[in-house]
Amino acid sequence: QVQLVESGGGLVQPGGSLKLSCAASGFTFSNYVMSWYRQAPGKERVFVASAGTIGGSPAYSDFVQDRFTILRNNAENTVTLKMHSLKPEDTAVYYCSARQGPGGTRYWGQGTQVTVSS
Repeated sequence: QVQLVESGGGLVQPGGSLKLSCAASGFTFSNYVMSWYRQAPGKERVFVASAGTIGGSPAYSDFVQDRFTILRNNAENTVTLKMHSLKPEDTAVYYCSARQGPGGTRYWGQGTQVTVSS
């Protein structure tokens, strides 16, 4: 059974940093593209970043470019999202996602709340 468990969310001041983590189990982690999405109140869930399978390059949405870094650890079945220079508009529930490839089933974690506010 696929399980994705996020952690690390919280309240941070503008300009601050947070690190989100996602622990995965129940599937062959190295064969799946791991991604982070976010959903702000009243808005659709949108792509944030992804880390491809072995040899793949990470991808980022334009609104987080150079501020966020996604890292996967295939030995520990984890994927992290390091976030710097956070802005109030980064406030959202952040979701970890796994998918084996185009057209494959996308799995979701339960989400972790990130609030950027002074």
